[in-house]
Amino acid sequence: MKKIKCECGHVNPEGTVLCEACGKPIDENQHIDGNEGKKLLNMRYDGIARRSQTYTTSIIDKIWSFFSSVKVGIWLIVIALLASILGTIFPQAQFIPQNAVSRDPAVYYEDQFGILGLMYYQLGLYELYSSWWYMILLGLIGISLVICSLDRFVPLYKALKKQKAKRHETFLSRQRLYNETKHITQEEIEKVKKELRKQRYKVRDENGHILAEKGRFSRWGPYVNHIGLIIILLAAVLRLSPLLYLDEYIWVREGEQKVIPGTDGEYYIKNQDFIMEMHDENDERFKDAIEKEGMVPSNYQTDVVIYKDNDNNVPGAEPELEPILESSIQMNNPAKFDGYTLYQSGYQLNEFTNMEFKVFESDDPDETSLGSFTIDLTNPESNYVLENGFKVDVEQYYPDYILNDDGTPTSETNYPRNPAFVFSVSPPDSDSAEVSFIGIGMNIDATGENDYTIGLQDYESHDVSGLQVRRDYTLPLFGLGSAIFMIGVIQGMYWQHRRIWIHAKGNGILIAAHTNKNWFGIKKDIEKSIENTSIKMVVDQKELDR
Repeated sequence: MKKIKCECGHVNPEGTVLCEACGKPIDENQHIDGNEGKKLLNMRYDGIARRSQTYTTSIIDKIWSFFSSVKVGIWLIVIALLASILGTIFPQAQFIPQNAVSRDPAVYYEDQFGILGLMYYQLGLYELYSSWWYMILLGLIGISLVICSLDRFVPLYKALKKQKAKRHETFLSRQRLYNETKHITQEEIEKVKKELRKQRYKVRDENGHILAEKGRFSRWGPYVNHIGLIIILLAAVLRLSPLLYLDEYIWVREGEQKVIPGTDGEYYIKNQDFIMEMHDENDERFKDAIEKEGMVPSNYQTDVVIYKDNDNNVPGAEPELEPILESSIQMNNPAKFDGYTLYQSGYQLNEFTNMEFKVFESDDPDETSLGSFTIDLTNPESNYVLENGFKVDVEQYYPDYILNDDGTPTSETNYPRNPAFVFSVSPPDSDSAEVSFIGIGMNIDATGENDYTIGLQDYESHDVSGLQVRRDYTLPLFGLGSAIFMIGVIQGMYWQHRRIWIHAKGNGILIAAHTNKNWFGIKKDIEKSIENTSIKMVVDQKELDR
């Protein structure tokens, strides 16, 4: 690597703009903002040599140089934002409604959103935030943040840590705030130093060369921001792990006991009761809503018992369930246990549990039962044999019966809300079968010549509670990252790194100053410090050049 030796004798690494020892510009034609004729120094990063500017030969150097570019980081963030926007056009796969006709993404998106939905599915946008390329994009942003930070933070820290009070006259004269005073007394110098200390400046005096500095910690604000963002990105990636993040949905019928999804069979839930309460129709506060929507729920809750299987790790063993929690889950009042949270998320009233049917002769006005059978609508059998020898086959079962636009029967959901059946009835000692279509309020003889009819005799119904099951161990990481990010924002926004140099020259002094922002503030500090002295106020040379 090529070394650059300053006239002060200090050897600087290649890429250095201002000598690390005296501050003299390495290139005498150095100017600010790229405008010819301007003599002000570019004090960005204090003129230090960055790794991306000094090592450029190997493949590692080129990769480092690429990711150290702020433009590259910004473009990666822009691409991630555009991709994230695309992911919000339609619901992600995890948010497909539980009562959808089909929760298969290949069917749902085309059925709900037409050709655009089909394209959305085929492009893989329905699982965007867990896709491999989106994770790689987040990883590249993280790499860019780390390399950008290291490329600037380490050399800047070294430069500020070992900066000297004595600086080259060229360094001082080409600062934005600068002036020269020909004659000054030592008493006035001491007064200025005292006033600067009152304003919380840290003052160093090296043989008459003075450096007054405060607010250096504000320079690290952007790097603190980067640390916070890296933690947030890490938390987003960790949400892909089922050990750290779980978001499942479960329907539990009244009286039903089920394994809680995502718990590997360790926890069970039993729905003791589902309660629905309505607002009083005479309550003036809800009068308009009730007239428009009908009855408006004031509360719906699920009374549950949570069990833990103590023999969960024994294959084939009967679960030994121990109740660990009894709770009433309401909106905004979830049940919490062992890191899991259950939210009241939905409900279905009066879902059918089972239906009892009877067989009778078609021409019997009294509909005398020749036999009956009961269908469990959550797990129907394919055929039923009655005691008197009749055989009933379930040819078709539509849990939530509707007719398509072309008149074809289908099921809107997989839940028994409006069940309908196609039965074939075979009398005893007969090979011929009669076909009937049975539904709520429907009893259709396929041929009009059936000798036997199936009729609904009784039914049972229940309410169903929809619960969201969540476990999120990444939230503390998101909180930590957000807190660190905000600390960095405050650190860099409300404080400034201010430096004032006083250089002894003959009987007078040169005074110069620099800040990373708020030039008005540092001018006021200097003005207050030199008050009642013969020291001339600094001049803003940038304004003079306009």
